[in-house]
Amino acid sequence: MSMHRADANVRPAPDRELVDIAGYVADYTIDSQEAYNTARHCLMDTLGCGMLALRYPECTRHLGPIVPGTVVPLGARVPGTSYELDPVKAAFDIGTIVRWLDFNDTWLAAEWGHPSDNLGAILACADYLSRGRAADGRPALTMRDVLSAMIKAHEIQGVLALENSFNRVGLDHVVLVKAASTAVVTHLLGGTQSQIIDALSQAWVDGQSLRTYRHAPNTGSRKSWAAGDATSRAVRLALMTLAGEMGYPSALTAKTWGFYDVSFKGNRFKFQRPYGSYVMENVLFKISFPAEFHAQTAVECAVKLHEQVRDRLDEIGKIVLTTHESAIRIISKTGPLYNPADRDHCLQYMVAIGLIHGGLTADHYSDETAKDPRIDALRAKMQVEEDRHYTRDYLDPTKRSIANAIQVFFRDGTETEKLEIEYPVGHRRRRGEGIPLLEAKFRANLATRFSDSHTHAIMELYHDPERLEATPVPAFMDMWIA
Repeated sequence: MSMHRADANVRPAPDRELVDIAGYVADYTIDSQEAYNTARHCLMDTLGCGMLALRYPECTRHLGPIVPGTVVPLGARVPGTSYELDPVKAAFDIGTIVRWLDFNDTWLAAEWGHPSDNLGAILACADYLSRGRAADGRPALTMRDVLSAMIKAHEIQGVLALENSFNRVGLDHVVLVKAASTAVVTHLLGGTQSQIIDALSQAWVDGQSLRTYRHAPNTGSRKSWAAGDATSRAVRLALMTLAGEMGYPSALTAKTWGFYDVSFKGNRFKFQRPYGSYVMENVLFKISFPAEFHAQTAVECAVKLHEQVRDRLDEIGKIVLTTHESAIRIISKTGPLYNPADRDHCLQYMVAIGLIHGGLTADHYSDETAKDPRIDALRAKMQVEEDRHYTRDYLDPTKRSIANAIQVFFRDGTETEKLEIEYPVGHRRRRGEGIPLLEAKFRANLATRFSDSHTHAIMELYHDPERLEATPVPAFMDMWIA
């Protein structure tokens, strides 16, 4: 006589991880002026990156209504364009333009990612909600609300990333964008704490993106719209939940069928610290180069060495790149590079460009630039080595360095110094040096899309924090129509 097991169908209380995030989003009061100041810089820098990305047809072909000609009354605007879209597609478009050139902010820990990716969902929902409110005679959200949502989205994504490596189980970091955006925009749209839990559970129930589009041999342009896709899905899940869709309380912990058992090798998330405003305060800005962040200090070294090597490229015998384990794992690659997305995730390519040209811009990833035979000639001479001290300091929460060093050896026996840079200019430890450069980057990016007078008006608002925070979201978004 056979026996059949029947699982007890007792609906559990929601997973503690979901409850903690929902409680933070709904109830936590941000009292850090540093976080708000940094969020203001982050807002403008992120949108500036989006304006620069609009120069590239590979990016702009993804934008606009899914069905051409679709009109959405009171829809959300997409900065730098004339589009007025439903908030789901607007989130995709905003998220795509700000991530396209790999130039917005970064967070590096056990998992890495770009917390300002969440701005796609936040701006789309804030604009859509505010235009509807205005039509009903109710007050719009202000940019202070947007900055608060940014701080919380940064915190959720960043704290989850501190001790939990999704890349080691093959998942892409945009799962954290989806989770953070889902929680924050559900609240922004008026959801209760219980609804935040429900929507967040849906984000974890989703199948998650594989990282294969970020790595050899499949590196491709999906990595540039993956975050937009994640923010778009977050808005969709939030709207479904607010329309009454149920949640799944043990989406993470359910035995056999939950996220932990299916996708995280049975491990629960680990947490280094409670949710506050730590991530926004410590976020890394990409100031100098549109390049994967683990390579920022390497390119900075290469640019500093340019004067010493530019007339001796043919005399180089070898180039030793000393770096940290994460850089080796995700951006060290040999062999052919098939597209711009492949090149901006290749440590050796980016260093070669810095040595040859004394700089690195988005245009250097083009097929035309990549035809230069000097690039692959230098790549072939590079040796990549790990310095375990660099790896330890990368993971040290009191340091979070992103160290790289370069030394060039010539065939005649001479060599350059071993040039080492531990902290990129966008690091919190170099904030004083970095903010003026960040402002210059923002102004230059605006100038690629807007007139001098238009750029000046946006810069004036950026430099007046109180006026910026008091600005209604639709008025802010209207400043970006092109």
